[in-house]
Amino acid sequence: MAAFPFEIAATDGAARTGVLKTARGDIRTPAFMPVGTAATVKALTVDQVASTGADIILGNTYHLMLRPGAERVSRLGGLHRFMRWEKPILTDSGGFQVMSLSNIAKVTEEAVTFASHIDGSRHVLSPERSVEIQADLLGSDIVMQLDECVAWPAEEGRAAEALRLSARWGARCKAAFGEREHQALFGIQQGSTIEALRRESAERLVEIGFDGYAIGGLAVGEGHEAMCEVLDYAPGLLPADRPRYLMGVGKPIDLVEAVARGVDMFDCVLPTRSGRHGQAWTWNGPINLKNARFAEDDTPLDETSSCPASRTYSKAYLHHLVKAEEILGQVLLSWHNIAHFQALTTAMRTAIAEGRFEAFRRDFRSAQRTG
Repeated sequence: MAAFPFEIAATDGAARTGVLKTARGDIRTPAFMPVGTAATVKALTVDQVASTGADIILGNTYHLMLRPGAERVSRLGGLHRFMRWEKPILTDSGGFQVMSLSNIAKVTEEAVTFASHIDGSRHVLSPERSVEIQADLLGSDIVMQLDECVAWPAEEGRAAEALRLSARWGARCKAAFGEREHQALFGIQQGSTIEALRRESAERLVEIGFDGYAIGGLAVGEGHEAMCEVLDYAPGLLPADRPRYLMGVGKPIDLVEAVARGVDMFDCVLPTRSGRHGQAWTWNGPINLKNARFAEDDTPLDETSSCPASRTYSKAYLHHLVKAEEILGQVLLSWHNIAHFQALTTAMRTAIAEGRFEAFRRDFRSAQRTG
C-alpha cells in the first residue's frame, strides 16, 4: 500500500485530475511545484508562494547538503520549520546537480563522489545517504531515489547503463527508506529518448515498487517535440494508480502537452528565473518587460488574477523597475509567474473535470501562437 492515497477524480482522454493526500495536506493534480532550491523560492516569501495556490514546493538535496548542511537543518527542526513552509515538500535526490554542477564527479556502483562547486570540498552521495538526507535530516514528504541522468543525446549503450544503475540504486533507496507512514518514495524512469529503454526502466521500477513514479532524463536539450514523442508512451508504462511526475518541466505549453499525455506533477525553475530577467508569462505567451513598448502601458499583466503582482501593477511600472534594476521588479515578476503557473494548473484541473480538456488544449495552443 502506498504511503499517500492518490485519488483520481476525473479523466479526459489520457489527462487526469485528482488529489494526492499527504500528512501535511492535499496536493491537487495536475500540480506545479515551485522550486525552492536553497530553502527559498527565489525572491519570494513562503506566504507569497502559498498565496498563489501552490500545494507543494521542491527542495534541492545537493544545495542543502552543501549549505547550510543537512545536519544543521535537522538540528534546527527540519526543512519545513527552517523555511516556515507548512505544506508538503518534495526533495530531489541531488543526483542531477552532482552531475551538472560539481567540478569533479566520479560514479561507481557504490556511490557518486564529487567536489563541491562552492569550495571544492569532497563529498560522497550514495543511495542510502541520499535517503538519509531527504527523509531523516530534511524531513521531506516526498523523497526521490538517487539516479544517474545522462545528457542528451545519449548513445543507447550509455543510456542503458545509466537506467540499470539507477534501477539498482532505486532498490537500495527502497531498502534504506523502509516502510514509512508519513513519507513517500518515488522512483525515476530513465532511458533517454529510446522507447525500449524507457520500457525496461519502468518494468524494473514497478518490480521494486514505489509510492509514485517520475519521468527523468527529459528537458535536457532534446526539445519540445522530442520530449512529446517520449511522453506519447512513457507515462503509460508507469502504474495508472500512482502519481506521475515529469521532472524539470517546463514552459506552459510543455505542461499542457504533458498533462494531455497523462502526467500529474511538474517542477521547474522557469517562473522565478524568468522573473529575475524581466520576463512575464501570460495567457498569450511570454513578454519581455525590458521592451520599450511597455514604457507607457498602464494595463496590468492579468487583471483577472487574484495575485496582487499580476493585477495591481502596470506594465509601465514593471518596465521601469526592470530597466532600473530594482529588486522589487524581480519580486513582482517572480510572484506573477508563479501565480500564472498555478492558474494554469487550476484551469487544467477544471477543464479535465468538466470533460473539455481537448478544447482547452486547442485554445491554449492557439493563444500561444498568436501571443
